[in-house]
Amino acid sequence: MDVLIYLIPIAIFLGLLGLIAFLWSLKSGQYDDLEGAKWRILEDDDLPEDRQK
Repeated sequence: MDVLIYLIPIAIFLGLLGLIAFLWSLKSGQYDDLEGAKWRILEDDDLPEDRQK
């Protein structure tokens, strides 16, 4: 039971750290363009110019 003295604050700290990371990603615009990512997957920009015909 003595280990709970260490585990509970660690769990609370990790939870707050995850919440802060999520709020930071919202503020920095990570979820602004949800439609663009699925269309960028389908583009063949990585092919050389002679093979894009």
